[in-house]
Parts: sequence; structure tokens; C-alpha cells
Amino acid sequence: MRFTGTDDYVATDDLTVAVNAAVTLERPLLVKGEPGTGKTELARQVSAALGLPMYEWNIKSTTKAQQGLYEYDAVSRLRDSQLGDEKVHDVGNYIKKGKLWQAFEAEGRVVLLIDEIDKADIEFPNDLLQELDRMEFHVYETGETIKARQRPIVIITSNNEKELPDAFLRRCFFHYIRFPDMDTMRKIVEVHHPRIKDNLLATALTQFYEVREQQGLKKKPSTSEVLDWLKLLLAEDLDAEDLKRDGASALPKLHGALLKNEQDVHLFERLAFMARSGR
Repeated sequence: MRFTGTDDYVATDDLTVAVNAAVTLERPLLVKGEPGTGKTELARQVSAALGLPMYEWNIKSTTKAQQGLYEYDAVSRLRDSQLGDEKVHDVGNYIKKGKLWQAFEAEGRVVLLIDEIDKADIEFPNDLLQELDRMEFHVYETGETIKARQRPIVIITSNNEKELPDAFLRRCFFHYIRFPDMDTMRKIVEVHHPRIKDNLLATALTQFYEVREQQGLKKKPSTSEVLDWLKLLLAEDLDAEDLKRDGASALPKLHGALLKNEQDVHLFERLAFMARSGR
């Protein structure tokens, strides 16, 4: 069971090595990188490539670790007891299984994605240490212990919004997805836009990397954003000549797909003004 990438996902050699190492070690794979570099998509492609079901747990700022295990609805049970409902005698009727429970009880091996773990409270990773390490947890309301039938392939993503605890990091295999270089980006684009003309692609990618490398940029455009931009260029039937910028503007065509805040737009407007002024 080895991951080598898919027709729909360009995986670099170091990324495939990381995935297979985590599978071999039976450790969670912690994937970091800029937003839009394909961290979440990696889990979906590992699932597709290995032919395994996937359970996806999307983390929010309000998510608690317990929700990944199960949630006990004591309020509904109290209400039903007051109404004399018979199902109140089985506490299991009031337990909602979380994504970890679902992955643990699956018949075969699965991929478990814990997406954007850094969005949650700082204690969130620590609260999952034992469960991810031992692949089991206790349900206090029923007295049962839930153990994984087969250890799932756990992929955890982080956008580096906050530091993760050392104790958690020790239990993971780590990989940082570097932003693609020009050659890798060409391969990624060819997967999504296979009929794009070479001269348009060359001109567009040159402009894209110039934008990314501009000093003072608040938010650098990502892989997903350049794919959206190219989709717009193709939809508008623009060619390489159309992308040439005159002295009146330093902004690329349809720049709203690449620049996502007014500070960055103003930055390029100032650059154009300074160029016209000969400063």
C-alpha cells in the first residue's frame, strides 16, 4: 500500500516519501504549508489512490476534541424522561459518534483527515494525544472502550496560525509543502488546464511569480488562486499579448483572482505611479 500520486494531483517526491513514511510508521502525518497549496486535497487523493474510504473532520475555532470522539446529549435525554419516552432507558440513543469513532469502527482501513487543526484552541491537540497514540478511547456514559479495528491513516493539516505542542509534534511525521517552483506549477496547471497554450502559460506564470515575490505583499496568491486566474483567462479567451501591462497599471489582468485585499491592490497601483513618475 504505497502512495505515488494520482492523475489529478501532482505529488512531489518528498511528499510521496512523507506519506508512505507515515503509513509505515503508523503515525499521523502532519502537513503544513501556505493556504491553497493542496494540503486538504492530499488526504482526498491518498484516499482515492489507495482505494480507502475517508472521514473528514473540519476543525473550527469552537471545535472541542471531545466532538471527534462522541457527544452525549443529556438535555434530550432529560426531556424524553420527563415525557416518559421509552428510549430514555438506552443511553446509547443519546450518543452521537464523532469522526474518530466512525473511523475506528470501520470494517477496513480508512483515511482520517483532521483539517486545519491550528484553528482550534491550543489545548485541542493535547486532548487527542492518547486517542491518536493508542487508537482507543473510553465512553464513560456506556462504560465501553472503542478500539480501532484497523489503524486509520491519519492526515492532519495546519496553516501555521499557531504553534502546536511539542508532545503532539513528537507523535507525528511532519512534512512542509513548499510552494511549487515554476516547473512543478506547470505540471499542476497541465492537470487542471490541459489545453492551455504554452505562450499564455509562460507569460501568466511569469506574472504570477512576479506578484508573489513583490516586497510588501500582505497575502501572496496561492496555487488554488493561480488556477482560478488561469481559468478566467481561458474563459475570456485572452492570449499572451493581452497580458502585457502598460505603464498605466502594474496590476495583472483580472487581478481580483490573485490579490484579495485592498492593501495589495494599492501597493501595485503605487508601483505603477512611481514608474510613471520616473522615481
